[in-house]
Amino acid sequence: MLISPPNDELIEKVGCRYALVTLAAKRARQLTEQNAEELERKKLKPVSVAAQEIYDGKVKIVKD
Repeated sequence: MLISPPNDELIEKVGCRYALVTLAAKRARQLTEQNAEELERKKLKPVSVAAQEIYDGKVKIVKD
C-alpha cells in the first residue's frame, strides 16, 4: 500500500482503481526497462516512482 501520494487522490486523478493500477504497472515497467540500474542505485521502487509521476501529472491516460 502506498502512503504517499494518497491512494484516494490518485484514483481521483485517474478516474477509477482499475485505470490507476493499469497505468501505474505500465509506467513501472517502462521505468524498469529504461532506468533499472539508476532505480536500484537510488533504492527507489518503480511503482512508487510511477505513482508519484501520476500524482504530479507527468503521466496521463490517453484514451483511444
